[in-house]
Amino acid sequence: MKRIILPMLFLATLISCENNDKSGSDAVAKTDVVLANQSVTPVLLKKQTGFENLELFSLLTSDDVLAQSPSYIFGGSADGSGLLKNTDGTFTFLVNNEDNFAVSRITLDKTFKPVKGEYLLNSNGGTWRLCSATMVTPAEHGFGPLYLTSGESGEESRTHGVNPYANVGGASVTKELPGLGRISAENAVPLHKSAYSGKTVIVIGDDDSGTYGGQVFMYVSNTVGDLENGSLYMMKRNDDNQIEKNMVTGKTYPVSFVKVENHTTMTGAQINASVNTLKAIKFGRVEDLDYRKGGNDADRELYFNVTGQALSGANADASRTKYGRVYKLNLDSANPLTGNLEVILDGDDRTGIAGKFQNPDNICVTKNYVYIQEDSNVYGDETHDAYIYQYDIAKKQLKVVVELDHRRTAADAAKYNVGGNSAFGSWEYGALIDVSEQVGIEDTFMLSVQPHTWNGDKYKGVDGGTLRTSEKQASQIVVIKGLAR
Repeated sequence: MKRIILPMLFLATLISCENNDKSGSDAVAKTDVVLANQSVTPVLLKKQTGFENLELFSLLTSDDVLAQSPSYIFGGSADGSGLLKNTDGTFTFLVNNEDNFAVSRITLDKTFKPVKGEYLLNSNGGTWRLCSATMVTPAEHGFGPLYLTSGESGEESRTHGVNPYANVGGASVTKELPGLGRISAENAVPLHKSAYSGKTVIVIGDDDSGTYGGQVFMYVSNTVGDLENGSLYMMKRNDDNQIEKNMVTGKTYPVSFVKVENHTTMTGAQINASVNTLKAIKFGRVEDLDYRKGGNDADRELYFNVTGQALSGANADASRTKYGRVYKLNLDSANPLTGNLEVILDGDDRTGIAGKFQNPDNICVTKNYVYIQEDSNVYGDETHDAYIYQYDIAKKQLKVVVELDHRRTAADAAKYNVGGNSAFGSWEYGALIDVSEQVGIEDTFMLSVQPHTWNGDKYKGVDGGTLRTSEKQASQIVVIKGLAR
C-alpha cells in the first residue's frame, strides 16, 4: 500500500491551533523567544473594549528586507499558515500568499526574528488560489510533517501536500492529492490522532456558491498517514433536507457522511453534481474548519464557518445564509461518519449575538474558545471593518477582539489606501494559529492580514512564477500575545 508520508528532517512540535490540556507556567517550555516588532510596518489592527491588554507585534510585511535573503519580498494576501520549531531552536513558518497562488517559507532565528524568506511553491506549482492550510505533525496527527494547502479556483482544484523542508525547486516540494478529490476547497483539516485511533480522518470545506452550493466533505482511511487509498464522503442530514436555512439555532440535526463512489476518477464537476443524488446539504460557501483542543471528546468536536452569499443567482431563493454562520459538528465517538450538527451563531439574525457578522471566513478553535475572522462581503451595507470575534464555548458569549485598521486618517493613509480611502470591510484576515507551545509563551498567536488596498508595482509578481505576474498586493503577519486559549 503506497502512503504519502514525507520524511521528517527535523523534529516538529505542535502546529496549527494545537493546544494540549495544559495551563499555567508548566504549559510551555523554557524559551529564547523575545516577542517584539520586527517589521518597518505598523500593526494594522485596533484592539477592542475588553482586550486592551493584548500585546500586538508586527512580525513580517511586504516592506521588510530579511538579512539572509535581501531580494525576497513577502507576497500579498497572507492566509493559511503553520509553524514548526526545529531541533536547533530556530523556526520554520509556512504561509500561503493566496492571490499569488504561492507558499512562502520563512526562517526565524531562536529569538523569533525573521531572517530568511523564499517561495517554496510559486504560482506555477501552486496552480490555484491557496486559502487556509493545516500543518500536519506526528505530535498532533500521527504523521507528517506535511503542509496541506487546498486549491480554491473552482471545482477542479486539488489539495497539495507540501514538504515543509524540501529544497526549493525540488521534485519533492509538493504532491497533489487525488485521494482528497477535486473540490474548490478552503481547507483540509486532519483530526487529532486520538480522535479515531488507527485512522486518518480529514474534514474539508467546499467554498462553492454555485448551483450545488458548498459541502462539508470527509476523507477516511483505515491507515494512519494514508492520503491515497481512503474514501471520500459528503455530509447530509438524516432526513434528506438539503436546504441550509431550514436549520436554525437552538436545534440539533442528526447527520451522516455518504460515500462519493469512485471519487479519484471523477472530475470536480461530477463530484459537484453528485450532491443531489447523495442528498448532501447545500451550504452558502463552507470556509475554514477546526476542532476543539483538549483531548477525549473534544477531538471530535468540530466548528466551521459558512461565509454566506448574496441573495441573488443560486441564492435568489434565500435558501443559504447571506451574512454567515458558525456551525458545531459533534462526531460519534466510534464512527466518524455519523454525528450531530448545530447552528451556534447566525449572522442572518440581525438582532442576535452574531447580528454584526459580515461573512465569517477563517476559524481557530482552542480548548475554551472559537475565534472567528471576518471576510469582506462587498454587499455595500457594511457597518465596520473586519472583526475577529471570540466565542466562549462554555458561556456561549460573543465578543469583538480586534478590528482591522485601514489607517484612513493616518499620515501614511495613501500607502495603505491606494486610489482613495478603502471601503468598510474591504480588508480581511487570513489564518489565526495558536503557537503558544512552539514559542514557549502562553496565549500566543500568529495572524495573517490581507490589506487589499495596500498594493504597488514593487510587489508585482514577487513569487517568481509565471501565472500571477500582475498580482501586486502586500500583506502582514502579526503576533498576538495574551489572547486566551
